[in-house]
Amino acid sequence: MDAAWYVKSFQKDYSTLYQHRDEESARKEIDSLLRELPLPKTGRVLDFCCGDGRHSRALARHGYEIVGFDLSEYLLARAREKTDAANVTYYRYDMREIPFESEFDILFNLFTSFGYFEEDNENEKVLHKMAQALKPGGHLVIDYLNPLYIEEKLVPESTREVDGKQIVERRKIEDGFVIKEISITENETTRQFWERVRLYSRQEMESMLTKVGIEVRDVYGDYDFQPYSKDGKRMLIYGRCVK
Repeated sequence: MDAAWYVKSFQKDYSTLYQHRDEESARKEIDSLLRELPLPKTGRVLDFCCGDGRHSRALARHGYEIVGFDLSEYLLARAREKTDAANVTYYRYDMREIPFESEFDILFNLFTSFGYFEEDNENEKVLHKMAQALKPGGHLVIDYLNPLYIEEKLVPESTREVDGKQIVERRKIEDGFVIKEISITENETTRQFWERVRLYSRQEMESMLTKVGIEVRDVYGDYDFQPYSKDGKRMLIYGRCVK
């Protein structure tokens, strides 16, 4: 059986594809979240699907005790190479199987690290694990794609060059998912991989979060904290654990 798309995709080519998502952008995003949301200034923080740790490192600057986890061995290796802060620890877990229970004051799930699974109950299980990891009263921040924006502004195809590599991205909406086919050509050889993310509406997200014990306090459309609408590129959710 072929490996799931999220196993294939988060490897070396991912770093090329999203190299514009760098340390500076992570610092700005974290600074904005900490400035605008009523988050505690100290405590234990879970970077839920941390990738190469850029948000973990940005959070570490603020003095939190950070735990980051991801499924990708490649991205975790990069995270460990790039991180020298003593207050950051990384682990490898599947997001559906994390072992944490009532451990964290804040949980960040950033850059669309949700909606990866075919079945709704699998995605709901991820939200359950988020709630389970938080202390009672803990804070949750989810930075998810905005389906309203995608449905209206989807770019079917784009081409760019990065580090001498030709990147072609083809996008479509199918069966409630946004699907991106990525082709990277390097030295006359082309390799392909996919991204496939479930398009949950704001109402669906709020309903699923309520079900697992997260009270949604606010939803924004971007990191400038504009109201959520079809014009915002993101669905930025802030909630509290009420279990």
